[in-house]
Amino acid sequence: MTRIRAAVTGINAWVPEYRLTNQELSTMVDTTDEWIMQRVGIKERRILKGEGKGTSDLGEPAVRGLLEKTNTSPDEVDLLICATITPDMAFPATANIICDKVGIKNAFSFDIGAACSGFLFALQTGASYVESGRYKKVIVVGADKMSSITDYTDRTTCTLFGDAAGAVLLEPTQEEYGVMDHIFKVDGSGRKYLHMKAGGSLRPSSHETVGGREHFVYQEGQAVFKFAVSNMADVAAEIMEKNNLRPDDIAWLVPHQANLRIIDATGRRMGLPPEKVMINIQNYGNTTAATIPLCIWDFENRLRKGDNLILAAFGGGFTWGSIWLKWAYDPLPGK
Repeated sequence: MTRIRAAVTGINAWVPEYRLTNQELSTMVDTTDEWIMQRVGIKERRILKGEGKGTSDLGEPAVRGLLEKTNTSPDEVDLLICATITPDMAFPATANIICDKVGIKNAFSFDIGAACSGFLFALQTGASYVESGRYKKVIVVGADKMSSITDYTDRTTCTLFGDAAGAVLLEPTQEEYGVMDHIFKVDGSGRKYLHMKAGGSLRPSSHETVGGREHFVYQEGQAVFKFAVSNMADVAAEIMEKNNLRPDDIAWLVPHQANLRIIDATGRRMGLPPEKVMINIQNYGNTTAATIPLCIWDFENRLRKGDNLILAAFGGGFTWGSIWLKWAYDPLPGK
């Protein structure tokens, strides 16, 4: 029998209008545009403003636009997976809320929490459902409202993060397109370097945790940078070696957008020239689970059917991994 693969047949993203620039940040904490650009390469990031707005308010327009773009009825969707570490609430899942807001009624849905690797883990999970032959239309969303857990008095982290959502539609194909292979890894001992101290069952919310500012991202930057540079680069090179892919075979590296130096190191490790590396960190910052779909959406009109993409990410936990994705369609008219 011909193997069923899960092809990406559409992609869409959504970002808030408000731009938090380096200049504005410099009025909030002791930092400068030069300092931020030299260390991470971020010029501005988008922030979701307004009372009562959560991650589902990022995911909803991303998914709604995806349905319209691919002429997909909400009733046709079998499954929606949302990768996020900033859910609207502890439960129900943000995926459930997005489904309700866009009118998806005949699907089941759930969240995946793997920090910056979340979209990759969710993409492979969604692909497995399609490959089983039981599901025809699966939506995978990466969405995070990182501004909700960012301490804007901490210059080591407040320069990094932004809010966004990206979504893809997966459908079955018997051609050699779609999610071709993956390598995923975790190291839970890395949690001490990158985590949120309170808000879970270990340290439930209290006056003490709120007063101690424990509901924000905590990061030991040097340790995280060291792990990320080596592991994200290595796993991207590993998936190439595993599948006998040479640099000339790769159309694009799609790296998690956390730090320009980590991105550059990954491209060099793979033997790729800079023009084959997707970069949009300067415009959006680190949007965690949204960075990879947001990047592909930004570059969609430059992709061609059959292009080999290597997706690579590293995140808190620690989590890291790569996916070999073979692009399934040419640019859409008007793109």
